[in-house]
Amino acid sequence: MKAILALADGRIFEGKSFGASGEATGEVVFNTAMSGYQEVLTDPSYKGQMVTMTCPQIGNTGINPEDIESRGLFLSGFIVKEYLECYSNWRATMSLASYLMENGVVGIQGIDTRALTRHLRDKGAQNGIISTTDLDHASLVAKAKVVPSMTGLDLASGVSCEKPYHWTEGVWDLGKGYPQIDPSTLKYKVVAYDFGIKYNILRCLVDAGCDVTVVPANFPAEEALAMKPDGIFLSNGPGDPEPLIGVQNEIRKFVGKKPVFGICLGHQLLGLALGGKTAKLPFGNHGSNLPVMDLSTRKVEITSQNHGFAVDLDSLGDAACLGHENLNDQTVEGIRHCELPIFSVQHHPEASPGPHDSQYLFGRFVDMMEKYKLQ
Repeated sequence: MKAILALADGRIFEGKSFGASGEATGEVVFNTAMSGYQEVLTDPSYKGQMVTMTCPQIGNTGINPEDIESRGLFLSGFIVKEYLECYSNWRATMSLASYLMENGVVGIQGIDTRALTRHLRDKGAQNGIISTTDLDHASLVAKAKVVPSMTGLDLASGVSCEKPYHWTEGVWDLGKGYPQIDPSTLKYKVVAYDFGIKYNILRCLVDAGCDVTVVPANFPAEEALAMKPDGIFLSNGPGDPEPLIGVQNEIRKFVGKKPVFGICLGHQLLGLALGGKTAKLPFGNHGSNLPVMDLSTRKVEITSQNHGFAVDLDSLGDAACLGHENLNDQTVEGIRHCELPIFSVQHHPEASPGPHDSQYLFGRFVDMMEKYKLQ
């Protein structure tokens, strides 16, 4: 079936449909990872976006029931150069196209994703539409132009859990799968705010010795503190952090009372709560091969990233120090409070698949909680 991708600036790409039929709109971004498309599909941080994979062949490892990062698929559309229906992986149970169709996600293949990526790098991420029903170029461009901008959108509220729940699943082990950990063996009690949290973040927290209770994005700080946690975790998630005024106010109530660790959107929200500002990046950073420096050790690590906004360090003043720096574009990759046990990173130390260079950050959070308990 023929499919068309139209961008708001009038650029047209014609290809073939795979997955669900119909129309999908969203911000078009590109991801430079060579593997992990299943984790990309199930990452809630992609809500409202259509993802272009720069790796030319996608689908060869199929889909399996273990490599999922959330309760469903939240992205709007999926864009690849060459889709491979014939998959080969010992854990696979279905094809990528069947998975997209089952979850109602529109996909397009057979387009020049290199040309699309270069266009987005030159012009910036922009809104677009994929359609298998309306094939009129002018009509599609007009539809793309009225898609709401990502700036100003609160998308985290739409992907967060509805009520608190307890998490006890550990990190995947070859031949054993995901182990269930006895909570009595976990030393540190953590309240994790869900703005679109990835399952592997929760697994890494458990693996580091944390007894985790996940709470909704709008959960009152007073109730979280009443649980007497050793630390507060702020998760990743989609959209613009600035509209989440209520969340920022709740985060401020933790400052000076508990150790706090944030990842991605949680990092941005922490920056705003400390008085800073965030800004939209031209095309964002999405991939599993991006270099970052930890300024406390001067070590360089390869990281997985997925964000379209960044914290403005200058706007923080003396409230926080630069903790990590993106070596590609020199944007803020992490901050830390200059006095209190509070830090956050823009990248994803839980990356799976992806580099494990940053997994030490979960240990850093545990060390903070241990020192705070001893005070």
